[in-house]
Amino acid sequence: MDYGDKLFWLSVLIQRRYAQICAEYDLTPSQATLLCAIKDEPRQMAYLATSLGMTKNALSQLVDRTERRDLVRRVNSEQDRRVIMLGVTPPGKVLAEAIYAETTKRLPEIAENLDADDQRDFERVATAIVDAAGVPGSASS
Repeated sequence: MDYGDKLFWLSVLIQRRYAQICAEYDLTPSQATLLCAIKDEPRQMAYLATSLGMTKNALSQLVDRTERRDLVRRVNSEQDRRVIMLGVTPPGKVLAEAIYAETTKRLPEIAENLDADDQRDFERVATAIVDAAGVPGSASS
């Protein structure tokens, strides 16, 4: 198995664990990711589409499904009424905080069989990758 194969299977492990956590909260991984992306502040729909790697149409459909559950709400921007912002509702905020906390607690378990030095190395490398990618909320963004 080469490096690309190992990265593929690491991705599968992470996605599977995340999907399990999301299912426990009766959310799809896409809904949970959306909620976590806006849990701290409303975001522009165009920004979310780009950040989440979705087309505007796909994001709009995801928002429609999540909005029907009263977890998110669309509002016009105060600065520009043409811009649509997406924020969490109070129940959405509670759910987003819970799933985010559970995810950040349980995802590191995928490395629990590594020794302490390897776990620290894994954390360092994962942090460097996320920071270099400019992921929202990371150190370099």
